[in-house]
Amino acid sequence: MEVTKDTSVILVCAGNATRMQGKNKILMPLGNTNVIGNTMRAFEACERVAEIIVVARCADHEAIRETAELCGITKFHAIIEGGSTRQESVMCGLKALAKATTLIAIHDGARPLVQTKHIDMVIHDAEVFGGATLGVPVKDTIKVVNDHLIVDTPYRPHLFLTQTPQVFKRQLYFEAVTFAREHGLDFTDDCQLIEAINYKVYMTEGDYTNIKITTPEDIAIAEILLKRIGEETK
Repeated sequence: MEVTKDTSVILVCAGNATRMQGKNKILMPLGNTNVIGNTMRAFEACERVAEIIVVARCADHEAIRETAELCGITKFHAIIEGGSTRQESVMCGLKALAKATTLIAIHDGARPLVQTKHIDMVIHDAEVFGGATLGVPVKDTIKVVNDHLIVDTPYRPHLFLTQTPQVFKRQLYFEAVTFAREHGLDFTDDCQLIEAINYKVYMTEGDYTNIKITTPEDIAIAEILLKRIGEETK
């Protein structure tokens, strides 16, 4: 049975690398390619993905195109300049969406270890519930602190670390974008955008290896995890 390619992926890569000592984390070597190369490979392998749209700084466009070509990314559709915030960058990516798209998957370009099987899962859940995100249960006890004093301890079984991709039905996402524009709202998380119109997003349990490359030591950790994932999938 042929799988319908109904999902457009927006990879957000327009950060300013302030915590990476000025280096662009998405272009840092990882495995036999770089960070963004690994990220694109995971979505390339997902049957439901029709196209990959990358949002990045203009200075990085040529290097990203070259990476896509070297990695054999056939679903690479467009590369767009980002905005001044994450939400603005995603909105820039929306302009390149194919008309046939029914689901929009937004993913941090700096999460190169996301596994295709989890992408499949979250797309399926978004189709059922309207919106879904990957995430994992919090391992540690979380404290709410005010002026260095603990003021609350949330119930840990209710807490999840939110990851990406975050996937939404096209109509729902555009409804939320319109609401945010009309009310001058800007969020760092796409689930918040959907929550702002009082819609509940499903939490799809993923894997702790789906880390975000944020600081230089994360690359070393990602190398170890990438090798382990490769051994497990052989």
